[in-house]
Amino acid sequence: MQWNLLIKMSPKKEINKTRSQKKNLAELEVSEKYNYVNPPEQLINKLIKLYNQGKFSFLVDRAHVVIRKYPNAIIVWNLLGASAAKIGMLEEAANAFNKSLMIKPDAETFNNLGAVLSEQNNIDKAIEVCKKAIMLKPNFADAYYNLGCLFEKQDKFDQAIKAYKNSILINPDNAEAYCNLGFAYKNIGEYNKAIEASKKSISIKSNIPLAYNNMGIILHDLGKFKEAIQFYKKAIELRPNFALAHRNLSNTFLSNGMLKEGFNEFEWRWQTPKFNLQQRNFTYPMWDGKTTLKDKTILLWCEQGIGDTLNWASRLPFIASQADHCILECQEKLVPLLERSFPNIEVKSEDRSIDSKRADFDIHLPMGSLYKHFIDEILAKPQVNPYLVPDPVRVNYWKERLSSLGKGPYVGISWKSSVKSAYRLLHYPPITEWSPILTIPDVTFINLQYVDFTDDLARVKDEFGVTVHNFEDLDQYGNVDDVAALSAALDMVVSTKVTPPIITSGVGTLTKIANWRQSTFNNILTNPVSSTLEMFDKDTEEPWDGVFNLIAEELSKLKKRNL
Repeated sequence: MQWNLLIKMSPKKEINKTRSQKKNLAELEVSEKYNYVNPPEQLINKLIKLYNQGKFSFLVDRAHVVIRKYPNAIIVWNLLGASAAKIGMLEEAANAFNKSLMIKPDAETFNNLGAVLSEQNNIDKAIEVCKKAIMLKPNFADAYYNLGCLFEKQDKFDQAIKAYKNSILINPDNAEAYCNLGFAYKNIGEYNKAIEASKKSISIKSNIPLAYNNMGIILHDLGKFKEAIQFYKKAIELRPNFALAHRNLSNTFLSNGMLKEGFNEFEWRWQTPKFNLQQRNFTYPMWDGKTTLKDKTILLWCEQGIGDTLNWASRLPFIASQADHCILECQEKLVPLLERSFPNIEVKSEDRSIDSKRADFDIHLPMGSLYKHFIDEILAKPQVNPYLVPDPVRVNYWKERLSSLGKGPYVGISWKSSVKSAYRLLHYPPITEWSPILTIPDVTFINLQYVDFTDDLARVKDEFGVTVHNFEDLDQYGNVDDVAALSAALDMVVSTKVTPPIITSGVGTLTKIANWRQSTFNNILTNPVSSTLEMFDKDTEEPWDGVFNLIAEELSKLKKRNL
Protein backbone atom coordinates (compact mmCIF):
# COMPACT_ATOMS: atom_id res chain seq x y z
CA MET A 1 0.00 0.00 0.00
CA GLN A 2 1.36 3.43 -0.94
CA TRP A 3 0.71 6.88 0.66
CA ASN A 4 2.01 10.45 0.39
CA LEU A 5 3.69 12.48 3.08
CA LEU A 6 2.24 15.92 3.60
CA ILE A 7 5.43 17.95 3.72
CA LYS A 8 4.15 21.39 4.71
CA MET A 9 6.77 24.10 4.68
CA SER A 10 4.64 27.15 5.43
CA PRO A 11 2.21 27.86 8.25
CA LYS A 12 0.19 30.00 5.86
CA LYS A 13 -0.81 27.76 3.02
CA GLU A 14 -0.57 24.25 1.58
CA ILE A 15 -0.43 23.46 -2.12
CA ASN A 16 -1.48 20.31 -3.92
CA LYS A 17 0.42 19.38 -7.04
CA THR A 18 -1.24 17.26 -9.73
CA ARG A 19 0.15 13.79 -10.39
CA SER A 20 1.30 14.80 -13.87
CA GLN A 21 3.62 17.36 -12.28
CA LYS A 22 5.16 14.55 -10.20
CA LYS A 23 5.96 16.96 -7.37
CA ASN A 24 4.93 16.96 -3.77
CA LEU A 25 6.64 20.13 -2.57
CA ALA A 26 4.57 22.11 -0.18
CA GLU A 27 4.25 25.88 -0.03
CA LEU A 28 7.65 27.40 0.64
CA GLU A 29 7.92 30.39 2.92
CA VAL A 30 8.49 33.66 1.09
CA SER A 31 8.64 36.41 3.69
CA GLU A 32 9.03 40.16 3.36
CA LYS A 33 10.67 40.33 6.74
CA TYR A 34 14.16 39.97 5.21
CA ASN A 35 13.96 43.56 4.03
CA TYR A 36 17.56 44.63 4.32
CA VAL A 37 20.26 45.01 1.69
CA ASN A 38 17.35 44.69 -0.70
CA PRO A 39 16.41 46.14 -4.07
CA PRO A 40 13.85 48.94 -4.12
CA GLU A 41 10.51 48.02 -2.60
CA GLN A 42 8.75 48.48 -5.93
CA LEU A 43 10.95 45.82 -7.55
CA ILE A 44 10.49 43.43 -4.64
CA ASN A 45 6.73 43.83 -4.90
CA LYS A 46 6.89 42.98 -8.60
CA LEU A 47 8.77 39.76 -7.83
CA ILE A 48 6.30 38.83 -5.10
CA LYS A 49 3.45 39.49 -7.53
CA LEU A 50 5.01 37.11 -10.04
CA TYR A 51 5.27 34.48 -7.32
CA ASN A 52 1.64 34.89 -6.28
CA GLN A 53 0.60 34.64 -9.93
CA GLY A 54 2.44 31.34 -10.28
CA LYS A 55 4.85 32.64 -12.92
CA PHE A 56 7.72 30.69 -11.43
CA SER A 57 9.89 30.18 -14.52
CA PHE A 58 9.76 33.87 -15.34
CA LEU A 59 10.49 34.75 -11.72
CA VAL A 60 13.57 32.51 -11.70
CA ASP A 61 14.97 34.40 -14.69
CA ARG A 62 14.14 37.82 -13.19
CA ALA A 63 15.60 36.85 -9.79
CA HIS A 64 18.95 36.03 -11.38
CA VAL A 65 19.04 39.46 -13.00
CA VAL A 66 18.21 41.19 -9.71
CA ILE A 67 20.72 39.17 -7.69
CA ARG A 68 23.56 40.20 -9.96
CA LYS A 69 23.00 43.77 -8.77
CA TYR A 70 21.92 42.94 -5.21
CA PRO A 71 23.86 39.77 -4.26
CA ASN A 72 22.88 39.95 -0.56
CA ALA A 73 19.15 40.43 -1.07
CA ILE A 74 17.85 37.64 1.10
CA ILE A 75 14.24 37.96 0.01
CA VAL A 76 15.26 37.54 -3.64
CA TRP A 77 17.29 34.41 -2.84
CA ASN A 78 14.25 32.99 -1.04
CA LEU A 79 11.92 33.89 -3.90
CA LEU A 80 14.37 32.23 -6.27
CA GLY A 81 14.55 29.09 -4.11
CA ALA A 82 10.78 28.85 -3.72
CA SER A 83 10.10 29.39 -7.42
CA ALA A 84 12.77 26.96 -8.54
CA ALA A 85 11.35 24.33 -6.20
CA LYS A 86 7.87 24.85 -7.65
CA ILE A 87 9.04 23.93 -11.15
CA GLY A 88 11.26 21.04 -10.11
CA MET A 89 14.61 22.82 -10.31
CA LEU A 90 15.66 21.29 -7.03
CA GLU A 91 19.40 21.86 -7.29
CA GLU A 92 18.79 25.52 -8.11
CA ALA A 93 16.37 25.79 -5.18
CA ALA A 94 18.82 24.21 -2.73
CA ASN A 95 21.61 26.54 -3.88
CA ALA A 96 19.36 29.58 -3.45
CA PHE A 97 18.30 28.62 0.08
CA ASN A 98 21.89 27.83 1.04
CA LYS A 99 22.98 31.24 -0.25
CA SER A 100 20.26 32.90 1.84
CA LEU A 101 21.41 30.97 4.93
CA MET A 102 25.02 32.04 4.36
CA ILE A 103 23.87 35.65 4.53
CA LYS A 104 21.64 35.13 7.57
CA PRO A 105 20.59 31.85 9.27
CA ASP A 106 16.82 31.69 9.55
CA ALA A 107 14.39 29.03 10.77
CA GLU A 108 11.95 29.32 7.85
CA THR A 109 14.74 29.08 5.30
CA PHE A 110 16.21 26.00 6.96
CA ASN A 111 12.73 24.53 6.89
CA ASN A 112 12.32 25.28 3.19
CA LEU A 113 15.71 23.78 2.44
CA GLY A 114 14.52 20.66 4.24
CA ALA A 115 11.62 20.40 1.77
CA VAL A 116 13.98 20.51 -1.18
CA LEU A 117 16.39 18.00 0.35
CA SER A 118 13.46 15.68 1.03
CA GLU A 119 12.43 15.85 -2.63
CA GLN A 120 16.03 15.03 -3.55
CA ASN A 121 15.78 12.02 -1.22
CA ASN A 122 18.62 13.37 0.90
CA ILE A 123 16.74 12.50 4.06
CA ASP A 124 19.60 12.60 6.56
CA LYS A 125 20.57 16.11 5.49
CA ALA A 126 16.92 17.19 5.48
CA ILE A 127 16.56 16.00 9.08
CA GLU A 128 19.69 17.92 10.01
CA VAL A 129 18.41 21.21 8.59
CA CYS A 130 14.93 20.77 10.09
CA LYS A 131 16.59 20.34 13.49
CA LYS A 132 18.48 23.59 12.88
CA ALA A 133 15.17 25.29 12.17
CA ILE A 134 13.85 24.07 15.52
CA MET A 135 16.98 25.22 17.33
CA LEU A 136 16.43 28.74 15.98
CA LYS A 137 12.67 28.63 16.59
CA PRO A 138 11.75 26.08 19.31
CA ASN A 139 8.01 26.63 18.87
CA PHE A 140 8.12 25.97 15.11
CA ALA A 141 5.19 23.56 14.72
CA ASP A 142 5.69 23.02 11.00
CA ALA A 143 9.35 22.12 11.41
CA TYR A 144 8.40 19.44 13.94
CA TYR A 145 5.74 18.21 11.52
CA ASN A 146 8.23 18.03 8.67
CA LEU A 147 10.72 16.27 10.91
CA GLY A 148 8.07 13.63 11.61
CA CYS A 149 7.49 13.16 7.88
CA LEU A 150 11.21 12.69 7.31
CA PHE A 151 11.50 10.13 10.10
CA GLU A 152 8.58 8.24 8.56
CA LYS A 153 10.45 8.07 5.27
CA GLN A 154 13.17 6.23 7.19
CA ASP A 155 10.62 3.97 8.93
CA LYS A 156 11.64 5.51 12.27
CA PHE A 157 8.09 5.61 13.50
CA ASP A 158 8.75 6.14 17.21
CA GLN A 159 10.74 9.28 16.41
CA ALA A 160 8.11 10.37 13.90
CA ILE A 161 5.38 10.02 16.51
CA LYS A 162 7.36 12.13 18.97
CA ALA A 163 7.86 14.86 16.34
CA TYR A 164 4.18 14.90 15.37
CA LYS A 165 3.17 15.15 19.02
CA ASN A 166 5.50 18.12 19.48
CA SER A 167 3.91 19.79 16.47
CA ILE A 168 0.44 19.19 17.88
CA LEU A 169 1.42 20.57 21.30
CA ILE A 170 2.38 23.84 19.60
CA ASN A 171 -0.50 23.81 17.12
CA PRO A 172 -3.42 21.69 18.42
CA ASP A 173 -5.37 22.31 15.20
CA ASN A 174 -2.74 20.77 12.93
CA ALA A 175 -4.97 18.31 11.07
CA GLU A 176 -2.12 17.13 8.84
CA ALA A 177 0.00 16.24 11.87
CA TYR A 178 -2.86 14.17 13.30
CA CYS A 179 -3.30 12.51 9.89
CA ASN A 180 0.32 11.37 9.73
CA LEU A 181 0.42 10.57 13.44
CA GLY A 182 -2.40 8.09 12.86
CA PHE A 183 -0.52 6.43 10.05
CA ALA A 184 2.66 6.24 12.09
CA TYR A 185 0.74 4.49 14.87
CA LYS A 186 -0.66 2.08 12.28
CA ASN A 187 2.86 1.17 11.20
CA ILE A 188 3.83 0.09 14.72
CA GLY A 189 0.59 -1.86 15.19
CA GLU A 190 -1.11 0.64 17.53
CA TYR A 191 -4.43 0.49 15.70
CA ASN A 192 -6.66 2.06 18.36
CA LYS A 193 -4.37 5.09 18.56
CA ALA A 194 -4.17 5.16 14.77
CA ILE A 195 -7.94 5.38 14.46
CA GLU A 196 -8.19 7.99 17.22
CA ALA A 197 -5.59 10.28 15.60
CA SER A 198 -7.10 9.85 12.13
CA LYS A 199 -10.57 10.72 13.38
CA LYS A 200 -9.15 13.78 15.11
CA SER A 201 -7.57 14.90 11.83
CA ILE A 202 -10.89 14.61 10.02
CA SER A 203 -12.76 16.41 12.80
CA ILE A 204 -10.38 19.38 12.56
CA LYS A 205 -10.34 19.56 8.77
CA SER A 206 -12.83 17.43 6.87
CA ASN A 207 -11.45 18.05 3.39
CA ILE A 208 -8.02 16.33 3.49
CA PRO A 209 -8.16 13.44 0.99
CA LEU A 210 -5.08 11.79 2.49
CA ALA A 211 -6.71 11.53 5.91
CA TYR A 212 -9.59 9.50 4.47
CA ASN A 213 -7.19 7.40 2.39
CA ASN A 214 -5.07 6.60 5.44
CA MET A 215 -8.15 5.76 7.48
CA GLY A 216 -9.14 3.33 4.72
CA ILE A 217 -5.73 1.64 4.95
CA ILE A 218 -6.02 1.28 8.73
CA LEU A 219 -9.51 -0.22 8.48
CA HIS A 220 -8.39 -2.61 5.73
CA ASP A 221 -5.63 -3.89 8.01
CA LEU A 222 -8.29 -4.62 10.62
CA GLY A 223 -10.43 -6.52 8.11
CA LYS A 224 -13.15 -3.84 8.10
CA PHE A 225 -13.36 -3.79 4.34
CA LYS A 226 -16.80 -2.21 3.90
CA GLU A 227 -15.86 0.70 6.16
CA ALA A 228 -12.51 1.07 4.41
CA ILE A 229 -14.27 1.29 1.04
CA GLN A 230 -16.38 4.20 2.25
CA PHE A 231 -13.32 6.14 3.40
CA TYR A 232 -11.52 5.57 0.09
CA LYS A 233 -14.62 6.76 -1.76
CA LYS A 234 -14.68 9.92 0.35
CA ALA A 235 -11.01 10.56 -0.46
CA ILE A 236 -11.81 10.17 -4.16
CA GLU A 237 -14.86 12.43 -3.85
CA LEU A 238 -12.59 15.14 -2.50
CA ARG A 239 -9.90 14.48 -5.12
CA PRO A 240 -11.31 12.52 -8.09
CA ASN A 241 -7.86 11.90 -9.59
CA PHE A 242 -6.33 10.66 -6.33
CA ALA A 243 -4.64 7.66 -7.95
CA LEU A 244 -3.30 6.14 -4.72
CA ALA A 245 -6.77 6.12 -3.19
CA HIS A 246 -8.13 4.42 -6.32
CA ARG A 247 -5.31 1.87 -6.12
CA ASN A 248 -6.00 1.20 -2.45
CA LEU A 249 -9.72 0.94 -3.16
CA SER A 250 -8.84 -1.72 -5.73
CA ASN A 251 -7.06 -3.78 -3.06
CA THR A 252 -9.99 -3.60 -0.69
CA PHE A 253 -12.55 -4.41 -3.37
CA LEU A 254 -10.52 -7.51 -4.29
CA SER A 255 -10.12 -8.53 -0.65
CA ASN A 256 -13.89 -8.16 -0.22
CA GLY A 257 -14.65 -10.35 -3.24
CA MET A 258 -15.83 -7.41 -5.40
CA LEU A 259 -13.71 -8.52 -8.34
CA LYS A 260 -15.14 -6.52 -11.23
CA GLU A 261 -14.93 -3.30 -9.23
CA GLY A 262 -11.47 -4.22 -7.99
CA PHE A 263 -10.02 -4.91 -11.43
CA ASN A 264 -11.48 -1.68 -12.82
CA GLU A 265 -9.90 0.35 -10.02
CA PHE A 266 -6.64 -1.57 -10.49
CA GLU A 267 -6.18 0.22 -13.82
CA TRP A 268 -5.54 3.40 -11.82
CA ARG A 269 -2.13 1.96 -10.96
CA TRP A 270 -0.73 3.64 -14.07
CA GLN A 271 -1.45 7.06 -12.58
CA THR A 272 0.54 6.40 -9.41
CA PRO A 273 4.20 7.53 -9.29
CA LYS A 274 5.57 3.99 -9.06
CA PHE A 275 3.65 2.55 -11.99
CA ASN A 276 3.74 5.65 -14.15
CA LEU A 277 7.44 4.97 -14.62
CA GLN A 278 6.68 1.39 -15.73
CA GLN A 279 4.28 2.36 -18.52
CA ARG A 280 5.27 1.39 -22.06
CA ASN A 281 5.09 3.74 -25.06
CA PHE A 282 3.96 1.61 -27.97
CA THR A 283 2.41 2.91 -31.19
CA TYR A 284 0.00 -0.03 -31.24
CA PRO A 285 -3.11 -0.13 -29.03
CA MET A 286 -3.72 -1.90 -25.74
CA TRP A 287 -6.21 -4.76 -25.89
CA ASP A 288 -9.63 -3.81 -24.55
CA GLY A 289 -10.72 -7.40 -23.89
CA LYS A 290 -13.37 -7.18 -26.62
CA THR A 291 -11.49 -6.84 -29.90
CA THR A 292 -11.02 -10.23 -31.54
CA LEU A 293 -7.51 -11.62 -31.42
CA LYS A 294 -8.07 -13.91 -34.38
CA ASP A 295 -5.24 -13.57 -36.92
CA LYS A 296 -3.48 -11.16 -34.57
CA THR A 297 -0.25 -11.14 -32.59
CA ILE A 298 -0.54 -9.94 -29.02
CA LEU A 299 2.36 -8.80 -26.88
CA LEU A 300 2.08 -9.44 -23.13
CA TRP A 301 4.61 -7.55 -21.04
CA CYS A 302 5.71 -7.79 -17.45
CA GLU A 303 5.06 -4.77 -15.28
CA GLN A 304 6.13 -5.73 -11.75
CA GLY A 305 8.52 -8.13 -9.99
CA ILE A 306 9.43 -11.66 -11.01
CA GLY A 307 6.98 -13.13 -8.51
CA ASP A 308 4.06 -11.35 -10.18
CA THR A 309 5.30 -12.33 -13.63
CA LEU A 310 5.54 -16.00 -12.67
CA ASN A 311 2.21 -15.93 -10.86
CA TRP A 312 0.32 -14.25 -13.68
CA ALA A 313 1.96 -16.57 -16.21
CA SER A 314 -0.46 -19.20 -14.92
CA ARG A 315 -3.19 -17.34 -16.83
CA LEU A 316 -1.35 -17.15 -20.15
CA PRO A 317 -3.22 -20.07 -21.76
CA PHE A 318 -6.46 -18.05 -21.64
CA ILE A 319 -5.16 -15.42 -24.01
CA ALA A 320 -2.74 -17.56 -25.99
CA SER A 321 -5.64 -19.74 -27.14
CA GLN A 322 -7.40 -16.71 -28.64
CA ALA A 323 -4.52 -15.11 -30.56
CA ASP A 324 -2.83 -16.30 -33.70
CA HIS A 325 0.50 -15.64 -32.01
CA CYS A 326 1.42 -14.63 -28.47
CA ILE A 327 4.65 -12.93 -27.39
CA LEU A 328 5.55 -12.71 -23.71
CA GLU A 329 8.18 -10.15 -22.80
CA CYS A 330 9.56 -10.74 -19.29
CA GLN A 331 12.62 -10.34 -17.08
CA GLU A 332 15.66 -11.93 -18.73
CA LYS A 333 16.27 -14.43 -15.94
CA LEU A 334 12.78 -15.91 -16.38
CA VAL A 335 13.14 -16.64 -20.09
CA PRO A 336 14.55 -20.22 -19.87
CA LEU A 337 11.91 -21.39 -17.39
CA LEU A 338 8.96 -19.76 -19.17
CA GLU A 339 10.13 -20.88 -22.62
CA ARG A 340 10.11 -24.48 -21.43
CA SER A 341 6.81 -24.07 -19.60
CA PHE A 342 4.92 -22.41 -22.49
CA PRO A 343 6.31 -23.80 -25.76
CA ASN A 344 3.45 -22.31 -27.82
CA ILE A 345 4.33 -18.76 -26.67
CA GLU A 346 7.30 -16.74 -27.90
CA VAL A 347 9.13 -15.70 -24.73
CA LYS A 348 11.54 -12.79 -25.00
CA SER A 349 13.64 -10.70 -22.64
CA GLU A 350 12.23 -7.29 -21.84
CA ASP A 351 13.63 -4.50 -24.03
CA ARG A 352 12.08 -1.06 -23.54
CA SER A 353 14.61 0.74 -25.74
CA ILE A 354 12.74 -0.09 -28.95
CA ASP A 355 9.14 0.45 -27.77
CA SER A 356 8.28 3.25 -30.18
CA LYS A 357 9.83 1.43 -33.16
CA ARG A 358 8.31 -2.02 -32.70
CA ALA A 359 6.14 -3.55 -35.36
CA ASP A 360 6.18 -7.23 -34.37
CA PHE A 361 2.68 -7.24 -32.80
CA ASP A 362 -0.81 -5.87 -33.43
CA ILE A 363 -2.00 -5.29 -29.90
CA HIS A 364 -0.52 -5.41 -26.39
CA LEU A 365 -1.50 -5.94 -22.76
CA PRO A 366 0.31 -5.55 -19.42
CA MET A 367 0.21 -8.85 -17.54
CA GLY A 368 -1.65 -7.39 -14.54
CA SER A 369 -4.66 -6.71 -16.76
CA LEU A 370 -5.09 -10.36 -17.71
CA TYR A 371 -7.41 -10.93 -14.76
CA LYS A 372 -9.73 -8.07 -15.69
CA HIS A 373 -10.46 -9.64 -19.07
CA PHE A 374 -10.77 -13.27 -17.91
CA ILE A 375 -12.74 -13.00 -14.66
CA ASP A 376 -15.26 -15.70 -15.55
CA GLU A 377 -12.61 -18.19 -16.70
CA ILE A 378 -10.49 -17.59 -13.60
CA LEU A 379 -13.42 -17.96 -11.21
CA ALA A 380 -14.39 -21.19 -12.97
CA LYS A 381 -10.91 -22.56 -12.21
CA PRO A 382 -9.28 -20.49 -9.44
CA GLN A 383 -6.57 -23.10 -8.93
CA VAL A 384 -4.53 -24.62 -11.74
CA ASN A 385 -2.36 -27.66 -12.10
CA PRO A 386 1.39 -27.05 -11.75
CA TYR A 387 2.37 -25.01 -14.79
CA LEU A 388 6.10 -24.34 -14.48
CA VAL A 389 8.34 -26.99 -16.08
CA PRO A 390 11.83 -27.27 -14.59
CA ASP A 391 14.83 -28.74 -16.39
CA PRO A 392 14.56 -32.53 -15.72
CA VAL A 393 18.32 -33.00 -15.86
CA ARG A 394 18.81 -30.39 -13.16
CA VAL A 395 15.99 -31.86 -11.07
CA ASN A 396 17.82 -35.18 -10.99
CA TYR A 397 21.05 -33.39 -10.13
CA TRP A 398 19.42 -31.70 -7.14
CA LYS A 399 17.81 -34.91 -5.96
CA GLU A 400 21.23 -36.54 -5.82
CA ARG A 401 22.69 -33.49 -4.14
CA LEU A 402 19.96 -33.52 -1.49
CA SER A 403 20.41 -37.21 -0.77
CA SER A 404 24.07 -36.54 0.00
CA LEU A 405 23.00 -34.33 2.91
CA GLY A 406 21.14 -37.10 4.71
CA LYS A 407 17.66 -38.55 4.95
CA GLY A 408 14.51 -36.71 3.93
CA PRO A 409 12.05 -35.26 4.01
CA TYR A 410 13.77 -32.33 2.35
CA VAL A 411 11.98 -29.11 3.24
CA GLY A 412 12.80 -25.72 1.75
CA ILE A 413 12.18 -22.56 3.75
CA SER A 414 11.94 -18.88 2.86
CA TRP A 415 10.92 -16.25 5.41
CA LYS A 416 11.28 -12.67 4.19
CA SER A 417 11.46 -10.37 1.20
CA SER A 418 14.37 -8.26 0.02
CA VAL A 419 11.98 -5.29 0.34
CA LYS A 420 12.04 -4.18 3.98
CA SER A 421 9.44 -1.43 4.22
CA ALA A 422 7.46 -1.23 7.45
CA TYR A 423 4.41 -2.68 5.74
CA ARG A 424 6.30 -5.57 4.18
CA LEU A 425 7.86 -6.49 7.52
CA LEU A 426 4.39 -7.11 8.96
CA HIS A 427 4.26 -10.17 6.70
CA TYR A 428 7.54 -11.67 7.88
CA PRO A 429 7.88 -12.88 11.47
CA PRO A 430 11.49 -13.30 12.63
CA ILE A 431 13.06 -16.69 11.92
CA THR A 432 13.16 -17.37 15.66
CA GLU A 433 9.35 -17.59 15.64
CA TRP A 434 9.60 -20.60 13.33
CA SER A 435 10.54 -22.89 16.21
CA PRO A 436 7.47 -25.21 15.91
CA ILE A 437 8.69 -26.14 12.42
CA LEU A 438 12.45 -25.93 12.75
CA THR A 439 12.58 -28.09 15.88
CA ILE A 440 10.86 -31.08 14.26
CA PRO A 441 13.54 -33.81 14.33
CA ASP A 442 14.85 -35.75 11.36
CA VAL A 443 14.00 -33.14 8.75
CA THR A 444 16.61 -31.79 6.34
CA PHE A 445 15.98 -28.08 5.87
CA ILE A 446 17.11 -26.24 2.73
CA ASN A 447 17.52 -22.50 2.39
CA LEU A 448 15.44 -20.87 -0.37
CA GLN A 449 16.09 -17.36 0.91
CA TYR A 450 17.98 -15.49 -1.80
CA VAL A 451 19.10 -12.45 0.21
CA ASP A 452 20.09 -11.46 3.75
CA PHE A 453 20.06 -14.95 5.27
CA THR A 454 23.51 -15.54 6.79
CA ASP A 455 22.78 -14.11 10.24
CA ASP A 456 19.39 -15.82 10.42
CA LEU A 457 20.84 -19.23 9.58
CA ALA A 458 23.50 -18.75 12.26
CA ARG A 459 20.77 -17.82 14.75
CA VAL A 460 18.80 -20.97 13.92
CA LYS A 461 21.94 -23.02 14.48
CA ASP A 462 22.69 -21.31 17.82
CA GLU A 463 19.15 -21.28 19.24
CA PHE A 464 17.72 -24.55 17.91
CA GLY A 465 20.82 -26.57 17.05
CA VAL A 466 19.44 -26.99 13.52
CA THR A 467 21.39 -26.67 10.29
CA VAL A 468 19.56 -25.10 7.38
CA HIS A 469 21.62 -26.12 4.36
CA ASN A 470 22.55 -23.40 1.92
CA PHE A 471 24.01 -24.15 -1.52
CA GLU A 472 26.59 -21.42 -1.99
CA ASP A 473 27.18 -22.36 -5.61
CA LEU A 474 23.52 -21.70 -6.49
CA ASP A 475 22.66 -18.14 -7.47
CA GLN A 476 19.22 -18.05 -5.90
CA TYR A 477 18.59 -14.50 -7.12
CA GLY A 478 19.84 -14.75 -10.69
CA ASN A 479 19.42 -18.41 -11.70
CA VAL A 480 15.66 -18.81 -11.37
CA ASP A 481 15.64 -21.82 -13.68
CA ASP A 482 17.92 -23.79 -11.36
CA VAL A 483 15.94 -22.64 -8.31
CA ALA A 484 12.89 -24.16 -9.99
CA ALA A 485 14.78 -27.43 -10.47
CA LEU A 486 15.86 -27.50 -6.82
CA SER A 487 12.28 -26.72 -5.80
CA ALA A 488 11.00 -29.69 -7.77
CA ALA A 489 13.46 -31.96 -5.97
CA LEU A 490 12.14 -30.98 -2.52
CA ASP A 491 9.40 -32.78 -0.63
CA MET A 492 7.81 -29.66 0.83
CA VAL A 493 8.35 -25.92 1.11
CA VAL A 494 7.31 -23.67 3.99
CA SER A 495 7.37 -19.93 3.39
CA THR A 496 5.86 -16.54 4.01
CA LYS A 497 4.23 -14.65 1.10
CA VAL A 498 7.31 -14.02 -1.04
CA THR A 499 8.51 -15.13 -4.50
CA PRO A 500 9.96 -18.63 -3.76
CA PRO A 501 6.58 -20.28 -2.98
CA ILE A 502 5.25 -19.09 -6.35
CA ILE A 503 8.08 -21.03 -7.96
CA THR A 504 7.83 -24.09 -5.70
CA SER A 505 4.07 -24.49 -5.99
CA GLY A 506 4.28 -23.70 -9.70
CA VAL A 507 6.56 -26.71 -10.29
CA GLY A 508 4.26 -28.96 -8.22
CA THR A 509 6.00 -29.14 -4.83
CA LEU A 510 3.78 -29.15 -1.74
CA THR A 511 3.97 -25.59 -0.47
CA LYS A 512 2.67 -24.16 2.81
CA ILE A 513 2.44 -20.39 3.24
CA ALA A 514 2.24 -18.53 6.55
CA ASN A 515 -0.11 -15.73 5.54
CA TRP A 516 -1.49 -12.50 6.99
CA ARG A 517 -5.20 -12.64 6.22
CA GLN A 518 -5.86 -8.88 6.06
CA SER A 519 -2.79 -8.10 3.95
CA THR A 520 -3.40 -6.10 0.80
CA PHE A 521 -1.31 -8.80 -0.91
CA ASN A 522 -3.90 -11.42 0.05
CA ASN A 523 -6.23 -11.43 -2.95
CA ILE A 524 -6.88 -13.11 -6.28
CA LEU A 525 -4.23 -10.98 -8.03
CA THR A 526 -1.37 -11.75 -5.69
CA ASN A 527 -1.99 -15.21 -4.24
CA PRO A 528 -0.22 -18.18 -5.87
CA VAL A 529 -2.70 -20.36 -7.75
CA SER A 530 -1.15 -23.83 -8.05
CA SER A 531 -3.19 -26.68 -6.63
CA THR A 532 -0.15 -27.82 -4.62
CA LEU A 533 -0.31 -24.69 -2.45
CA GLU A 534 -2.03 -24.26 0.92
CA MET A 535 -2.18 -21.05 2.96
CA PHE A 536 -2.44 -20.81 6.73
CA ASP A 537 -3.88 -17.48 7.84
CA LYS A 538 -3.56 -15.33 10.91
CA ASP A 539 -5.47 -12.13 11.66
CA THR A 540 -3.84 -8.73 12.10
CA GLU A 541 -3.59 -8.64 15.88
CA GLU A 542 -2.94 -12.35 16.34
CA PRO A 543 0.53 -13.84 16.90
CA TRP A 544 2.05 -16.23 14.37
CA ASP A 545 2.17 -19.21 16.77
CA GLY A 546 -1.08 -20.76 15.58
CA VAL A 547 -0.04 -20.65 11.94
CA PHE A 548 3.36 -22.27 12.56
CA ASN A 549 1.85 -24.94 14.80
CA LEU A 550 -0.61 -25.92 12.06
CA ILE A 551 2.13 -26.05 9.43
CA ALA A 552 4.25 -28.13 11.82
CA GLU A 553 1.42 -30.66 11.97
CA GLU A 554 1.42 -30.87 8.16
CA LEU A 555 5.16 -31.44 8.15
CA SER A 556 4.82 -34.17 10.76
CA LYS A 557 2.25 -35.91 8.56
CA LEU A 558 4.68 -35.74 5.65
CA LYS A 559 7.35 -37.38 7.79
CA LYS A 560 5.06 -40.26 8.64
CA ARG A 561 4.20 -40.81 4.98
CA ASN A 562 7.89 -40.92 4.13
CA LEU A 563 8.73 -43.60 6.72
